[in-house]
Amino acid sequence: MISRDVTITNASGLHARPATFFIQKANSYKSAIWIEKDDRKVNAKSLLGVLSLGIAKDMTVTLLADGQDENAAIAGLIELIDSGFSEG
Repeated sequence: MISRDVTITNASGLHARPATFFIQKANSYKSAIWIEKDDRKVNAKSLLGVLSLGIAKDMTVTLLADGQDENAAIAGLIELIDSGFSEG
């Protein structure tokens, strides 16, 4: 299992459209993936779970992955977050 902290930098945080992109990316990996904020940890492949965390701009979250492609999963999700979800 690996984990990495990442700061959400896009304007709307992980709400609606960016959260959809995030869970679609998470679902492209075989590993179990979670996203953690404060003391709550949810399945990163669940839209309702991700939205329930209320992640806004400039919040730092922890991504955790466990499985055969865990390194690729964390790297891919961080790349998506760092891209700002292609928001202008």
